[in-house]
Amino acid sequence: MLRMKRTRPAAGILIAAAVIAGAACRARTDYFPEGNIQTGIASWYGGEFHGRLTSNREVYDMNDLTAAHNTLPLGSQVVVTNLNTGQSVVVRINDRGPFVKNRVIDLSYAAAKAIGLVGPGTAPVRIEVLGRLSPPASSLGFSVQVGAFESRANAAALKEKLDEHFAGVYIVPFKTAQQTYYRVRVRSKSRDDARATALRLSETGCTPVIFEEQ
Repeated sequence: MLRMKRTRPAAGILIAAAVIAGAACRARTDYFPEGNIQTGIASWYGGEFHGRLTSNREVYDMNDLTAAHNTLPLGSQVVVTNLNTGQSVVVRINDRGPFVKNRVIDLSYAAAKAIGLVGPGTAPVRIEVLGRLSPPASSLGFSVQVGAFESRANAAALKEKLDEHFAGVYIVPFKTAQQTYYRVRVRSKSRDDARATALRLSETGCTPVIFEEQ
């Protein structure tokens, strides 16, 4: 059986998807074919995150009409309607979240203001995907990150250990202004395949993270 010490993502690395252990705590969400609808509780995020990088590597601007969603492909265009006020806004998904139980979407400040969400903070909403303006779910690729290291030698040692049990193990560098980190990942054919790989890894004491790659 594969045995490894628990690893933590290095500081400064952006996690683009939820840690598997936390996934079960959030409301279930799915890809929606054109015309399908999701309902749930929306929230919003603003100044604290203004200027930071989003999951698709854009700089978050709280004054743009954007939103964070956990499963829709990045770049999706959706109509969000506040069910309390009847007001609607079209937003583009460029980030991941919310990471709070039973919330389905996090709106930018501008989008939340447009539908009367800023004051209450949360509200029930309806989400409708504009399919012709959004990338298909099949455009996504997936990988599972097992660890991140400042030392390439340590990353190579983990890769060698993983190669005995998994196909498609690779190392990808991630550069920040101060440091280069070496992330060890396992390629996956689909979201379900990534989840299965993550489950196997979690049983060894790892904390795997699923990444979407577009």
